[in-house]
Amino acid sequence: MADRYLSFTGTAPGRFLTRSLGLPRPAPLRRWSPERPDLDGGLLHLTAGTSGLDLAPVLARTGPGTDDTTGHPAAVVLDATGIRDVEGLAEVHAALHPVVRSVATSGRIVLLGAPLDPADHHQAAAQQALEGFVRSLGKETGRGITVNLVRLTDAPAAESTLRFLLSPRSAYVSGQVIGVDAPDTPAPYDVDRPLSGRTALVTGAARGIGEAVAETLARDGAKVVVLDVPDAEADARRVAERLGGTALPLDITAADAGARIAGALPDGLDVLVHNAGITRDRRLANMPAERWIPVLEVNLASVLRTTDALLAAGALKRGGRIVTTASIAGIAGNAGQTNYGASKAGITGLVRALAPHARSAHGVTVNAVAPGFIETRMTAAVPLFIREAGRRMNSLAQGGLPADVAETTAWLAHPASGAVNGQVVRVCGQSLLGA
Repeated sequence: MADRYLSFTGTAPGRFLTRSLGLPRPAPLRRWSPERPDLDGGLLHLTAGTSGLDLAPVLARTGPGTDDTTGHPAAVVLDATGIRDVEGLAEVHAALHPVVRSVATSGRIVLLGAPLDPADHHQAAAQQALEGFVRSLGKETGRGITVNLVRLTDAPAAESTLRFLLSPRSAYVSGQVIGVDAPDTPAPYDVDRPLSGRTALVTGAARGIGEAVAETLARDGAKVVVLDVPDAEADARRVAERLGGTALPLDITAADAGARIAGALPDGLDVLVHNAGITRDRRLANMPAERWIPVLEVNLASVLRTTDALLAAGALKRGGRIVTTASIAGIAGNAGQTNYGASKAGITGLVRALAPHARSAHGVTVNAVAPGFIETRMTAAVPLFIREAGRRMNSLAQGGLPADVAETTAWLAHPASGAVNGQVVRVCGQSLLGA
């Protein structure tokens, strides 16, 4: 369903009314397209404190990639990895205070921070302060500008992450803190089609967000397996045929689902996207077991079982990627969704616990996307006032699109994203609810 309020605020009467009443004024977001794959404008690279990173080669290959000469940069990258005390935070203010108003509409501000040093509580306090700074700044900038923090120790390891955050692909990702460590050297890949030669399986891919994820992975070169329940087989086959992939009708809650997936993919799997999910909303006092159990079974138990089975069978190749779907409801909670919130919070626990073991034992990373309000057929059926509240209660004052979740998934699935592991990345326009 079209966001009529967003369209109205772009008109002269809409601008006058929203300004007069102090109403949200969302800016149309610049998203990726083949015709406009990059941000319009240059990059401003700043430093606060003393940094040991050589960012120039990486920044030259990511985002705008050129020094800004217009005074209105499309992106600002502030290297604050050298900040070690409260006094150093003054340099963060001094660097960004003069330029924050000049950032172009739909621009990007990315701070680079260091991991917290457990042996130095002054450094840990100063670096933790960057999180509050970034999340607060993201709620101030407006005009479709996103603000994120990347914690890193190695500049080349962060290349795929910076490429994503400094591009239109990250239009609905803001207020996030992403940890990047030093990975093994990625296998060679095609820059334009990085998933060429790789096989990706997406559950719940016959429609909605899952279909968008399958489309984006196919765009990036993957051979996509479209998995959905047998009742959706016709839609799954339609999507698979359009993308040059294959359909796999399967009930993901079946006890042998993992074994059947492994059997259908004798050559192995490079990317596993757990997208399938259901809701059965009702307040807990009115929620019978038959509404609780299926949600936990589809959204969490099946993910645990199939992941365990595929890892044990060696079906996921080294260098593989597992991307699961959490939710803002699992972070902030939501009335009427104790079952759904529990299942999605469980996904976060799975990711954080499994990620270190999966990489050390299998060479596979495990991450999650956590969507907020995304414009789908399901949210279109939500009552008007609840729907409008969902759209406006984020720093970008609008709902996201399935493509926003898909682009984030594609970044986590990228062969060069091996340094990103155990992360839960919210795709919510920086929701005003939750951490």
